[in-house]
Amino acid sequence: MLATLAVFAVVSLHAAPATDFKFQFGAANAMPGYTLVPPSQIYSKEIGYGFEPGATLTAVANAVTSAQPFLFSVAVPEGNYRVTVTLGDPTADAITTVKAESRRLMLERVRTAAGKFETRTFTVNVRTPKISNGDEVNLDSREMNLATHKAISRDWDDKLTLQFSDSHPAVSAIAIQKVDDAVTVFITGDSTVTDQPGGAITTWGQNITRWFTSDVAVANHAESGETLKGFLKERRWEKLLDSVHQGDYVIIEFGCNDSKKSGPQNIYPNQDFSETYVDAGTTYKELLKQFAADVQKKGAFPIIASPSARRQDSKKPGSLQAYADAAIAVAKEINVPSIDLNSFGVELNDALGADSPKLFNDQTHPSEYGGYLQSKCIALGIKQDNLPLAKYIVDDLGDFNPQHPTPLLANFNLPPDAGGRGGRVARGGARALAPTNSPALKP
Repeated sequence: MLATLAVFAVVSLHAAPATDFKFQFGAANAMPGYTLVPPSQIYSKEIGYGFEPGATLTAVANAVTSAQPFLFSVAVPEGNYRVTVTLGDPTADAITTVKAESRRLMLERVRTAAGKFETRTFTVNVRTPKISNGDEVNLDSREMNLATHKAISRDWDDKLTLQFSDSHPAVSAIAIQKVDDAVTVFITGDSTVTDQPGGAITTWGQNITRWFTSDVAVANHAESGETLKGFLKERRWEKLLDSVHQGDYVIIEFGCNDSKKSGPQNIYPNQDFSETYVDAGTTYKELLKQFAADVQKKGAFPIIASPSARRQDSKKPGSLQAYADAAIAVAKEINVPSIDLNSFGVELNDALGADSPKLFNDQTHPSEYGGYLQSKCIALGIKQDNLPLAKYIVDDLGDFNPQHPTPLLANFNLPPDAGGRGGRVARGGARALAPTNSPALKP
């Protein structure tokens, strides 16, 4: 009997973590199979789910609502998770925008009439720094607390986080299930691509999730300050390849920082950009070819994207033109798909005329509006390349044309994020609010 109990204890201690969840919100009794979550339930590791601190919620029958953005987290292992949300308020009209992890746009302004509910599904990628050979990604100080070795970025922590916002966000239920059948689109790049933690900058990498069906998960491995050489040195590329499966896609966009011949490396202060500079016509092309070959060895599909255009006059060559030209040339040389995001960006600048400065937060980084339109350019490029991936692009992308972009600025109305910024978690547990001159906002 004692031996049996001992075996049971060992099995219990090593039980696999849960990967399938059903939560119901509000004051009503939970449906069969669902866990009722009261508005006061704050996330803790012991419980493994709950609302993030700072949420001010109101329970209305079988839903929760708030006048402010709020976040709900669930502890999960690494993988892709299909999330089904039931949105709506039994007592009032609601408009709900849903983002995941570090501000990845999943659902845009879902409208429900009072007493009506809308069910939507999307897929979220969750990852940790660990690599299967025992190594880890060399995260920077904005991704990990270097003293405690704990992730401070939602992109690298051990939970799935959803954000609900808009003029009257309301959620009734959430179902989460780990899936192995999703096509994963991996993304590489720098601060013009990464999941920016907050503020006025939002990249195409954070918005491209909006344009895929629930058959696709997006894993954005880009990080501010990154280069082709840096991606290799810090084991980011090793981690990405460790996660790629046959049939997945990898979008490769570099050039913004690779072009810097000197100056302090803004995410690894002991380094200098002279260590990672690559000439556009030689080493840059060679490394792009190496990255593409590595992806193909895994049975996956590389897509080379030219670096996004800076705020510029289209009548003059852009500062990244040599790298943009080299990226497209490499794709042609090795016969892989390409997306000329640089040319699309120039077209956007020209098309918007007096409003074109609103595409940018500065000379390089996109604004929320700019990142949104750039993501439509990436989706358009996938369609133009006639990739099998194109069948997973949602219908409401429409016939997007960078020369006549929609929506116009006057019609663009995405809500602010939680706390005005969101993204990473400060070392003390509160949300980190990076100032506008933070290194996190550099390329």
